[in-house]
Amino acid sequence: MYAEERQQEILRLARANGRVDVTTLAEAFNVTAETVRRDLTTLERAAVLRRVHGGAIPVERIGFEPALAARDALLIAEKERIAKAALAELPDEGSIILDAGTTTARLAHALPPDRELTVIVNSPVLATMLGSRANLNVLILGGRIRGKTMATVDDWALRPLADVYVDVVFLGTNGASVERGLTTPDPAEAAVKRAMIASSRRAVLLADHTKIGNDYLARFGDLADVDTLVTDAGLDDGLADEVEAAGVRVVRA
Repeated sequence: MYAEERQQEILRLARANGRVDVTTLAEAFNVTAETVRRDLTTLERAAVLRRVHGGAIPVERIGFEPALAARDALLIAEKERIAKAALAELPDEGSIILDAGTTTARLAHALPPDRELTVIVNSPVLATMLGSRANLNVLILGGRIRGKTMATVDDWALRPLADVYVDVVFLGTNGASVERGLTTPDPAEAAVKRAMIASSRRAVLLADHTKIGNDYLARFGDLADVDTLVTDAGLDDGLADEVEAAGVRVVRA
């Protein structure tokens, strides 16, 4: 097992169990305790785990939310595959919403140059990236900018969404489960995501496999509010079946 694969499994176990300890992980992966400590240090630097005595806990258990740069450095290959697969969900013409996020940013990079679209974004980063594209009419939602995610939130973002209706919204999420639905750490971002779903004919969720089965503070919808989940091949078969049973089409890239 490569180091990155082992680290992602450590992160999955931490999120599933609330904590991991060095000794148990060393035995499970047949590696030294020092190797596990290096893995935990790497994950802590990525702001997804917090080291504690003898092990680590996921940051969401202690109220921390990883910053945009830290999240962007994780699962790069998987996010690229998800973005490419999501291109099949684009309309031939018309309008879309691109939610702020690291996976949706990769979809923004991949938007074809020969397709004319109106693109609504709630991220100055995405607006800057797409604004010079001749085939795109880019609209940015105003509001307060959250430094953690560079997403615009609050009333200035919500009011315009009440007056538009687009073909497809491409959403990001921190967590998605059958029991709790779609969740994210911040209530203000949850409100914008909820409004995006209401403003769209069809909702496509872009989420790597580590997001599925996890829950966060603020809920912004049911799984049934999503038409399609585009994820990566690392998604557990059992979880994929649960999502599909909720009426969501699952695409594993």
